[in-house]
Amino acid sequence: MQDKQLFEYAVIRVMPRVEREEFLNVGIILFCARKKFLGAVFNLDVAKLAIFSKELDLNEINENLKAFVRIAEGAKGSGPIGEYDLPSRFRWLTATRSTVVQCSKVHPGFTDDPAQTLLKLHQQLVS
Repeated sequence: MQDKQLFEYAVIRVMPRVEREEFLNVGIILFCARKKFLGAVFNLDVAKLAIFSKELDLNEINENLKAFVRIAEGAKGSGPIGEYDLPSRFRWLTATRSTVVQCSKVHPGFTDDPAQTLLKLHQQLVS
């Protein structure tokens, strides 16, 4: 247990009709302060989303999710939020919002490999 570090994660969701509060899990964002790790992954299942609404702009949603990942990584072109430190970027990305792309509540856990845990959670909660 000594090698394990506290991490926090949230499920990234697409909520096609915010007023109905129905959503589809599409990704995971994970932050581990001690390992200086912040990462996000997503998989947009177009067929599943079409069940919720055929009127969605899938290109726009996909671009929003890509921006989400770029901000998490602090990549070039991720705007002013992408320049924040890791904890601030995680808090900004997981803040409560009423938009089509949003996150679940933040959950804690322990890991010795945040990148592997990110992929494992994605497999369990999204795929």
